[in-house]
Amino acid sequence: MIEQEWAIILARAQFAFTVSFHFLFPAFSIGLASFLAVLEGLWLKTGKGVYANLFRYWLKIFAVVFAMGVVSGIVMSYQFGTNWSVFSDKAGPVIGPLMAYEVLTAFFLEAGFLGVMLFGINKVGRKLHFVATLAVAIGTFISAFWILSVNSWMQTPVGYEIAANGQFMPGDSWWTIIFNPSFPYRLVHTLLAAYLTTAFAVGAVGAWHLLKDKSNPGARKMFSMAMWMAAIVAPLQVVAGDFHGINTLERQPAKVMAMEGHYQSHPDGAPLILFGIPNSKERTVDYAIEIPKASSLILKHDLNAPLAGLDTIPDADEPPVGIVFWAFRIMVGLGMAMVAIGMWSLLARARKQLYEWSWLHKAALVMGPSGFIAVLAGWVVTEVGRQPFTIYGVLRTVDSASPLDAPAVAFSLLAFVVVYFAVFGMGIWYLLRLMKKAPEAHESALDGAPIRSAGITPAPAVLEGASA
Repeated sequence: MIEQEWAIILARAQFAFTVSFHFLFPAFSIGLASFLAVLEGLWLKTGKGVYANLFRYWLKIFAVVFAMGVVSGIVMSYQFGTNWSVFSDKAGPVIGPLMAYEVLTAFFLEAGFLGVMLFGINKVGRKLHFVATLAVAIGTFISAFWILSVNSWMQTPVGYEIAANGQFMPGDSWWTIIFNPSFPYRLVHTLLAAYLTTAFAVGAVGAWHLLKDKSNPGARKMFSMAMWMAAIVAPLQVVAGDFHGINTLERQPAKVMAMEGHYQSHPDGAPLILFGIPNSKERTVDYAIEIPKASSLILKHDLNAPLAGLDTIPDADEPPVGIVFWAFRIMVGLGMAMVAIGMWSLLARARKQLYEWSWLHKAALVMGPSGFIAVLAGWVVTEVGRQPFTIYGVLRTVDSASPLDAPAVAFSLLAFVVVYFAVFGMGIWYLLRLMKKAPEAHESALDGAPIRSAGITPAPAVLEGASA
């Protein structure tokens, strides 16, 4: 029994490790694909070479990020069979078709146009190439749609029936399963997080080059565009997070109780605990710094609204409070810092100092990894907060695992750690090298008109004055 428990712990650690690596790359590529589409669209509309040069600059980075995302995602599907075969057998009739739809729609769309996007800029007409870029960007959105539908159904399962053999079978309507109660909120929250991740990565690169040369047109343009995204999207994310939190309180109350550190119920308004040390043994948060009744105001929009605590949840159904509590605060803290950077940039823009304020550039550079850290923290809140269930409320994690041998799982986990840090460590190092190089005023691969291909008449070159 003890060995089996360790095997499950190691299997969970293995999946958490691999999915954490994988999640970083789609979080970047979703936003970066849209950024590339905007850059190419602005190039076609204005004819300004600065957009073409930035497109070429970030296209190289996108290619590496996309490739690492695909490679890191492949191994997770194998783990469903090797480590979580019971879950796969029971939930397969529901989640299998949804994941197949992701392949048939998003993956095929991306695969069909990715080559044109990456290698066809001198071989097809500009408008056709823009269509390919748009197709890849749309494909990343469709991929997120289906994957988040699957994950959301595991968080808020509806529209299913339990067959005689214990399998989850789809009910009368697939629409009920796809658009399950938490899916719209999770989709918006995750996509905004991806756009913010990209915005702060792009902003950090622009800030790095502005600190070296404030006259670089590419650095100025990318920093300006990134700060617009921060100023607009970060406040929207706060609103989206509020709606998502209210939905989670309704559908997964134990998760919110862990996020807030509410071991005890509060019949007359619950405090917002800013910081503290959760003590599950004593059922309290030690050294708590809190704002009286603020949690009720945020979650119920009423200072005196009662909020239930973990004392209303069976001990066997409680998530690990400490992990969820701190991951949530990391996510929210970084979100507030993003809002602050966005507002700071608006002030600098209003005073016509956006490219001159070095402290703003240094802050943006420090915030470069913030999106990646925030999405990982959010993922921890989502997945650890769902425990001890794989399908919330109906299938426990301990009942989802394959018959496992702990030493075998430990060996495979160690192999993953070594290989991932070696392979993806080199990939990240190469990405940083690409980002370290300043955007050039002229990209030779974009000079001149595209050659004739597949009967498409090439359009005239538009890169005159590429440094404009």
